[in-house]
Amino acid sequence: MKDVREALVRVEGLKVHFQIREGFFSGLLSKEKKVVRAVDGVTFAIDQGEILSLVGESGSGKTTVGKTILQLVPPTEGVVVFDGAPVPQDREGLKAFRQNAQMIFQDPYQALNPRHYIIDIVAEPLDVAGLVKTAEEREQRVREALEQAGLTPADDYFYRYPYELSGGQRQRVVIAGALILGPRFIVADEPVSMLDASIRTGILKLMLHLRDTKGIAYLFITHDLSLAWLISDRIAIMYLGRIMEIGIADEIIKAGLHPYTQALMAIMPVPGQTREGERPVLEGETPNAAVEIMGCKFSSRCPRATERCRLEQPELMELSAGHSVACFPVQEEYKKNIENMTGERVNV
Repeated sequence: MKDVREALVRVEGLKVHFQIREGFFSGLLSKEKKVVRAVDGVTFAIDQGEILSLVGESGSGKTTVGKTILQLVPPTEGVVVFDGAPVPQDREGLKAFRQNAQMIFQDPYQALNPRHYIIDIVAEPLDVAGLVKTAEEREQRVREALEQAGLTPADDYFYRYPYELSGGQRQRVVIAGALILGPRFIVADEPVSMLDASIRTGILKLMLHLRDTKGIAYLFITHDLSLAWLISDRIAIMYLGRIMEIGIADEIIKAGLHPYTQALMAIMPVPGQTREGERPVLEGETPNAAVEIMGCKFSSRCPRATERCRLEQPELMELSAGHSVACFPVQEEYKKNIENMTGERVNV
């Protein structure tokens, strides 16, 4: 696993379970309470200035992870550590934490209040935190945030409404709102999925520029593996609340080992990348997250699943520097290769 001693953000054993509300008659017939295991034991770390992409299908739990890090969703179990200390739970502590940690939401059309001027939308975090004393200071902070987000001249946007802006401009306003408090960490939840392909590149370049100039770290949440490859330092593959594989972006794309990673590569091809042989195609539907799975979460759809996979849940195992996989068949192959090279027995 990645050395987390100097990590800006550390997530350890994170679980988020939601109880399902059943109808009146269903509740009478069943005494068991159904629980959705949206996040079911997730651990990772992000360094200052690093971009980690969390990739998975809809329902994988990736957005819930991001919201839980920011304490927008309460964790059932586990801990989130920011800059060496657990994220505080009291009101004042959370207020201070959220000056350092912000979120960019998926839909710029829904994220902006259509009745408010852009200046008031961007300044809202300042107003809530009570960080400015004069109108002039407020304007200057908004001006700087809009300029950082690539909206210039900034004053031209102050007294415009969201409907007067393009999709790309709206997303830049959302980013400006996230930047105005000077955060060190941003959760970006599918930040370009609602935008035209021609606009996406500009937003991604802006995020990279902010990383390079301000050292901002990102958790970049996406369903698009090829997009993750373009922007990430590392990629974590998530399925049904668990991380299946995590490693350097190039290594995940070019030499992904988990059957789910390989299946995602088959349905999300990366231009210019080919692999020898036939890649597995993802078959079947994602299981109901309210049904507890005894073994590996992916076993019902996995072409390599064994009896052990159906009975035991594999944990992440580091197979090379910074590259960890939660898959018994892959771990067994690694074990055999090491034993053949060294002649020493390896326990998996």
